[in-house]
Parts: sequence; C-alpha cells; structure tokens
Amino acid sequence: MSKMTIGIDQLGFYTPNYYVDLVDLAQARGVDPDKFTIGIGQDKQAVPPSSQDVVTMGASAANEFLTPDMKQDIGLIVLGTETGIDASKAGSLYIQQLLNLNPWSRAIEIKEACYGATAGLMLAKDYIATHPGKTALVIASDIARYGLETGGEVTQGAGAIAMLVTENPRIMALGDVSSYYSEQVMDFWRPVYTDEAIALGKYSTEQYIRFFELTWADYQKQTGKQLADFAAMTFHLPYTKMGLKALRTALPEADAVKQADLLAKYEESIQYSRQVGNIYTGSLYLGLLSLLEKNTNLQAGDEIGLFSYGSGAVGEFFTATLVDGFRSQLHAEQHQATLDARTQLSVPDYELVFKDKVPYAADNYQADPARFAGDFVLSGVTDQQRQYQVNE
Repeated sequence: MSKMTIGIDQLGFYTPNYYVDLVDLAQARGVDPDKFTIGIGQDKQAVPPSSQDVVTMGASAANEFLTPDMKQDIGLIVLGTETGIDASKAGSLYIQQLLNLNPWSRAIEIKEACYGATAGLMLAKDYIATHPGKTALVIASDIARYGLETGGEVTQGAGAIAMLVTENPRIMALGDVSSYYSEQVMDFWRPVYTDEAIALGKYSTEQYIRFFELTWADYQKQTGKQLADFAAMTFHLPYTKMGLKALRTALPEADAVKQADLLAKYEESIQYSRQVGNIYTGSLYLGLLSLLEKNTNLQAGDEIGLFSYGSGAVGEFFTATLVDGFRSQLHAEQHQATLDARTQLSVPDYELVFKDKVPYAADNYQADPARFAGDFVLSGVTDQQRQYQVNE
C-alpha cells in the first residue's frame, strides 16, 4: 500500500483595505525613515477598522478558494490566532457559520502566540492521515497591536492566511520529519485585560534565533540533510529583518552560490510582508505565499524549509515539497492587485482608526459602516454578542 501524501492544496489571503505608509509614520514620530524601511524592513502597514477582526479576515481568506464541494469535505476547522475574540468560544465556529461549512466537523481554536497556525497545520496532517477522504481548513488570522507611539508600533499589522489541507495536495506536500522545541520564556505576552501586547524586543529576537538554531540542528541530526538540499528557506516574519537574522546563522554551511540563491529567494518571500506588516500566526505563511507567487524558478520536487516561532515559546522546523502544477493553484495577480487597491491613510486618520475599537467592556458598540470592506464584517456588539454579516 502506497504512503498517503498530505499537504497544502489551497492558499488564500486577506488583509484590510487600509494601510499607513511607514515613511509617513517615521516622519510623524521624528524617526529616520531608513530605520523603518531598512533597519526593520517594512514599507507599509495594514490598518484594520473595527469592522474587521480575526473572524472576518479568516473567513474572507478562505472564501477566496472554497467551492461548495470543498465545503462538504471539511471535517476539521482550525483557527490559529493570538488575538481571539472570546476567552472561551472558538472563532472557528463563527467562520463555519459565515462560510456555510459542513456542520459535521470539529471546529476549534489554537493559541500559542505566532505558532498557533503551525500547530493547526500539524493537527490537520494527523487528522487526514486517519480520516481518508476528509480535508481540513486551517486559518491563521491576527491583528498585531502594540499601541501608538510605542517601540513596537512599526511592527503592527493585520491579515489572514487560509490553508486547505488534503490528500494529494495541489501546491505542496508536507514532510514526515520535523523538529519542535518548547520552553517557558517571557519574551512576549498579552494579558487578558488588554488588546496590546508586551514585547521584550531584543530578548525576543535572541530567543527566536536560539530556537531556530536548536530546531535546525536537530532536524539535520534526524535527517542528515544540509542547507544545500533546500531550494528555499522561509521564516516567521514579525518584521522582515527578523528571519534574515536567523538565516544568516545557517548560511555558512553552504557555498557562495547557494548562499546567494537562498538570499535572493528570501527577498522574494518578504515582499508581501513588507506591504502588510506583522500578522502573527499568519506571518510564516504569508512569507511562503510571497515566495511562491514572486519567484519564477521554483519547480515541482523542490523542497522548502519552514521555521515557525511563537513567543513564550515554541519553535518548529519542518519542510514541504512542491508538486506538479502548483503554480496553477496560485493567485499572484489577484493578491498584488488587492494590495495595490488599498486606501492609504494619513497618520492622523490611522490614529483615529486605531483608537476606534471594540471596547474591552460590556458596552454595546457599532462599527462605522463607512469603513466596511471585505466579504464579511463585524457590524457591532449587542448584549455582549458579536454581530457578523455578509458585506453586500
């Protein structure tokens, strides 16, 4: 009996319809723009209105590719997020309702900082291995908030990536071996009483690199593979220079030609993130999507390394192999057109949108209909119940 091949069959992407230019933000904050655009490696930052949350963004990302037949085959719905909307109820249940997904499924939410979606992907792989014929929908959706005029302001962002995980996938097959490592580390956290995270930036960067070095070395020990065996390496990208710091620790293992090739592909993998910012659980997969849609040389059989990191902390290095016809499943022109069609906000308008948010209180709330965008919106909160609707 042949071994089952399981992996990513579809990739969807959504980001809010507004952004702030980081040169404008730097000038408003009295900072040299090069610090943001070169030092941090960001150009634009998605700005979510209060009518967008992890549910609406996640549903919109999945709605990009789901067909009626696909919806009926889904047996597992996972939302990976660290900006959940309820301390108890899974946001995937709202997504299930908005998308009219198969009710005979498991719908859950996974939290472990930026690692949650990877945990969901691995759970989906195991689920499909024991449920032939079934598929899984894994959604990474987040809003990164650190506050106005804070050190972390430049690494905010919002967006979602949706992945359909199946047998015989049409984009990439997940590898059988991965290395994962967990340790209680206080590099980043968000108390339950606030929607703004607390980050120890320098310390978190050190932990990110340490966890990469640990899992990469362990993966090599398990498999005997070297850097030269990979066509590309992709990373969790809270900001685009972060992954480069980790990649540089491994580059000396390869010759100069291979190093140049990996650096060029890394540059392709960060193009979407430069325009969107930090989307927490989805950042690794936004980088993967950018690589696949910006690169023209990758081909079936190429193996890609992926490093996932969630502060607190969990790290995992795993791999995926591109399959025949993968390019036909991508939507590069559509995604770039979506990014190009967004509305730029002035810094004062960005600050107004940032401050207009669903309250951390029992108050009723009405979102501004003038800023409704996307396939689905949060219209408001009534009696502590979120009100979602299709955006006509």
